[in-house]
Amino acid sequence: MQEVLKTAHEWMADYMKSFYHEDKNIMHGIRMKEIHTGYVTDIARDLAKYLKLDEHDVQLAELMGLLHDVGRFHQWTIYQTFNDADSEDHADLGVKVIVDLPFYDMLNDEEKEYLLFAIKNHNKKEIAPAPSEKHLMFAKLLRDADKLDIYRVLEPYLGPTDNKGFAPGFVEKFVAGEQVDYTKMQTQDDRKLVRLMWVYDINYSWTMKRLMERGYIDKIINNLMDTPEVRKGVERLRKHVDKLLAMDTE
Repeated sequence: MQEVLKTAHEWMADYMKSFYHEDKNIMHGIRMKEIHTGYVTDIARDLAKYLKLDEHDVQLAELMGLLHDVGRFHQWTIYQTFNDADSEDHADLGVKVIVDLPFYDMLNDEEKEYLLFAIKNHNKKEIAPAPSEKHLMFAKLLRDADKLDIYRVLEPYLGPTDNKGFAPGFVEKFVAGEQVDYTKMQTQDDRKLVRLMWVYDINYSWTMKRLMERGYIDKIINNLMDTPEVRKGVERLRKHVDKLLAMDTE
């Protein structure tokens, strides 16, 4: 696995640079995903160590982080958007790239299954039925690593409320602790509720602890339009956070 990982890092560095562009707008998106890739790679490795995976599986988790958004570069260059609904599902695009990589066949069949399952499911609303507990574990690990850094990426765009309210059903879903259809977002505060509801999809106390330490959740809450129903949703969410944090065995 170590040889595969070394080759993958070298390939990915060259691949991302191959999308560099003179157009500043295109280049901004490429650089944003290049930086995100680096952070998620490191987070996936750190989370795998926290979960006490053996060194082989730590390296496999690192490989998942490295390749999880490989489809984004083609998506951004062709469509000028990171919105899957307006282009193509970037995880599915990524899987198409991965199976043709020069080092893909250096992996055994089991490693290929774990890698493709985790990457294909890292961006879906829910994880598809998993063939095994280990498939599920890797999928959860990658989703946590990805979300932790996406909060960093989105932080500058989650400023004070514009008091334009919420799309129909969004607050009700928030109060119930349920996910919403991202394509139905209409307002700035809708986007904040969606990011808050991601908290219910965080799988490990390690991830939640870092989200709270970095202040991402509190910043979103403090910048939401304040209503009695929103407060109910926040109260439920904070109880969920406390419950997950209490599971921390560090």
